[in-house]
Amino acid sequence: MTVKTLFDVAPTLIPVIGEDSAFPVRRIYCIGRNYAAHAREMGGDPSREPPFFFQKPRDSIQVVRPGAVVDHPMPPLTKNYHHEVELVVALGSGGRDIAPADALGHVFGYAVGLDMTRRDLQNAMREAKRPWDVGKGFDNAAPVGPIQPVAQVGHPARGAISAAVNGTVRQNADLADMIWSVAEQIANLSQAFELKAGDLIFSGTPDNVGAVGRGDVLTAHVDGLPDLTIRIV
Repeated sequence: MTVKTLFDVAPTLIPVIGEDSAFPVRRIYCIGRNYAAHAREMGGDPSREPPFFFQKPRDSIQVVRPGAVVDHPMPPLTKNYHHEVELVVALGSGGRDIAPADALGHVFGYAVGLDMTRRDLQNAMREAKRPWDVGKGFDNAAPVGPIQPVAQVGHPARGAISAAVNGTVRQNADLADMIWSVAEQIANLSQAFELKAGDLIFSGTPDNVGAVGRGDVLTAHVDGLPDLTIRIV
């Protein structure tokens, strides 16, 4: 029996550098407080406690192509809108209980991303012991650049990661400063979820996250990957 769908829902697709095909997004996982200095500025303990994760809806992605300055709508309800630059990991395969030694074999490629955050709403939800969705999972909350396949970029374990607002660098760190490596994040996530091709992992942000407003131009950078630039409108 053929079943008709009620609505046409467009898939979320991210361009892949050097290929005509696109990467179809299945889920978006984000790790919290994965750089020690950022953990401190958020009031946390930077020691290697078990990592924690949250999710964003896949249609919260805003694709930003290389060289473009994309208009990024200021979301409603917030008076404290923050940038968080992150290395994004795109999985080409998955599984359960993946060993750290095998984890990188499931990575298809990498991209630059921004975990945009309505910080005032996130903080209010955290204080009320409620979920963060309203602060993290809104429309366009996940700007992301094109994916660079592993065959082209390898597995970045060190190199600059930064965010600049109107040409002034705010966040500036090294990928080597991660508390939990990409392989460890994949292994840990696979204990709680069956990971699959199409999953993205936002691997954490350095310190000096801060507010942006209308008219600000925000550029996110990770060594070896195309920059991502948005204008808050």
